Amino acid sequence: MITTPMRALRPAALLTFAAALLATTAPVWAQVQPPTNTRPMAVPIVETIPDAEDKPYPGTIQLAIDASDTTTGAYRVTETIPVPAGQSKLTLLYPKWLPGNHGPKGTIAELVDVRFYAGGRLLTWTRDPVDVFAFHVDVPAGAGEVTAKFIHTSPLRESEGRVTMTREMLNLQWEKMSLYPAGYYVRQIKVQPTVTFPAGWQVFTALDGKAANNNVVTWGVTDYETLVDSPIFAGLYAARHDLGQGVWFDLVADKPELLKIAPENLQVYRNMVDEAMLAFGAKHFDHYDFLLAMTDRMGGIGLEHHRSSENQYEPRTLIDWAAGDWDRNVIPHEFSHSWDGKYRRPARLWTPDYRAPMQDNLLWVYEGQTQFWGLVLAARSGVQSKDQVLGQLANYAGSFTQYPGREWRSVEDTTHDPIMASRKPKPFSSLARNEEYYTEGALVWLETEAILREGTAGKKGIDDFAKAFFGVNNGDWGVLTYELDDVVKTLNGLYPYDWAAFFKTRIQTPGQPSPLGGIERGGYKLAWKEDPNPYDKARMAAAKYISLNHSIGLAIDNDGKVTGSRWDSPAFRAGIVTGMQILSVNGKTYDQESIKAAITAAKGTAAPIELIVKRDDVVRTVQVQYHDGLRWPWLERAAPGTAPTGLDKLLAPRAPAAKPAAKKPAAK
Repeated sequence: MITTPMRALRPAALLTFAAALLATTAPVWAQVQPPTNTRPMAVPIVETIPDAEDKPYPGTIQLAIDASDTTTGAYRVTETIPVPAGQSKLTLLYPKWLPGNHGPKGTIAELVDVRFYAGGRLLTWTRDPVDVFAFHVDVPAGAGEVTAKFIHTSPLRESEGRVTMTREMLNLQWEKMSLYPAGYYVRQIKVQPTVTFPAGWQVFTALDGKAANNNVVTWGVTDYETLVDSPIFAGLYAARHDLGQGVWFDLVADKPELLKIAPENLQVYRNMVDEAMLAFGAKHFDHYDFLLAMTDRMGGIGLEHHRSSENQYEPRTLIDWAAGDWDRNVIPHEFSHSWDGKYRRPARLWTPDYRAPMQDNLLWVYEGQTQFWGLVLAARSGVQSKDQVLGQLANYAGSFTQYPGREWRSVEDTTHDPIMASRKPKPFSSLARNEEYYTEGALVWLETEAILREGTAGKKGIDDFAKAFFGVNNGDWGVLTYELDDVVKTLNGLYPYDWAAFFKTRIQTPGQPSPLGGIERGGYKLAWKEDPNPYDKARMAAAKYISLNHSIGLAIDNDGKVTGSRWDSPAFRAGIVTGMQILSVNGKTYDQESIKAAITAAKGTAAPIELIVKRDDVVRTVQVQYHDGLRWPWLERAAPGTAPTGLDKLLAPRAPAAKPAAKKPAAK
């Protein structure tokens, strides 16, 4: 209540009174406190899947796969799993972290129509909400086994994933069409596999104990780790060749004529086996199968296993020998993995099952040195020509001279790419970096070889490291793990040097110059020419594109579509990015010759290269300011005289003169 007349108040008092009045008569919205925002608490994640233990799983799993449906490409699976006594719930895992994939690449989405039975009764199951690769199956009392029935729906086109079955061939990978019980090392789980194939197909695998009844093939009981490490290639058109020393060349093809290989060309693969045995000095397999598909219908692959490897060539690579030179490196690469990656493996890349995450830090040894040995063995044996190998090394070295991603990202950090990026295309790979632990890793190992050779006056080299590190325990085909310290210790045993600091600089530190040390110490130099080296020329022709990465900074397919744009290149600065289409060059319709002619014409002038480009529904003219001409990397001899340089000696054969071709055996 107000009892003092307003007019009786002085001005100062009036202001005080007004303030008090406002304080006591504030609107309702100002007097009510805003509500407290609801703030949830995290629900704890309860671990429901047991860790793997090194103990035997009771009983043997029966795994039967019907792989005869070449129309749908579907693999129909019946898997019978013994149940430990008294167990009311069975947890089955689908492989997720796959050896050789360096990341969680399990294709769980392709596993469909999943059902579980016991005693003919359909069982209930749930997928684990945290690890969706795990199935929890309710087991009725007294059940001694559970039968799982499901279908692996193999992709039918590239957009769905890698195609593994065509009308002429298949590539059966056991991990894609099987489950295994949780809580056990996979080497402790026994499995007997059976596969039904299309009639008349030949079947190749490193598995032992094969027994065939028409088109139904069974192998002896093995452990799940060995099973997953022993994929199958099978095909209507197939051939098998003995390469000596327990190594076999198993071929499947789209057409029968693609299997033909001249005796002298088959001999180079025998040479490669001999060269590998000499280089590594020991054998870590009882027998070995190169599984090779000559195809452009089934998906490409190059994947290592201990006693075999999965490989793909372009269809005519064996019969058009010279033209296919660029395509043949996958075989020596994957063979080297039997020693580097399978027998000797980084300790954190070996896991007890296919659920435990892998740590990829040492992939620059696992893959980088294998990339190195793949090139060396290819050149020594003749699987690839020396010029082709030098072209590949030039390609690697040249790419790192204009590669902005190297300023912020180390080689070691790229080892995490298979996990981070899942090998998908990137908008600007030159800035993001890719899996350069392969290629830059190979160049680092080339420099390692040169340091060993120089430091010991030619008495030691990389072959000595291979024997000391990979060639131990002849006949052992288990797994011997290592850490970086083991690599450094072995190198110091050959030649004392600050190897730890060397690898820290080359591998773990970003912002390094292009790794040319091995090339230059080997008596060569990186040079630039207006024509592509043999490797770049062949691979561009095969893939129907042109790489102008070292000039205007683009990769362009034959239709003018930009498939790559180097970050901060002249074309990038002109606004040309991936996905655009180049319609014309200096007033002429785009083709490879017109773009090369325009780059050549602009050399040493001030005139820009004028392009008409299309992006979506917008067409515009851009000007690219570039005046240094066409550039492709080459390796050229730099050492004086004509005597073989260090790099020449590295790539020279070690094996004695080639032996006569062996007779072809019966199919396995």
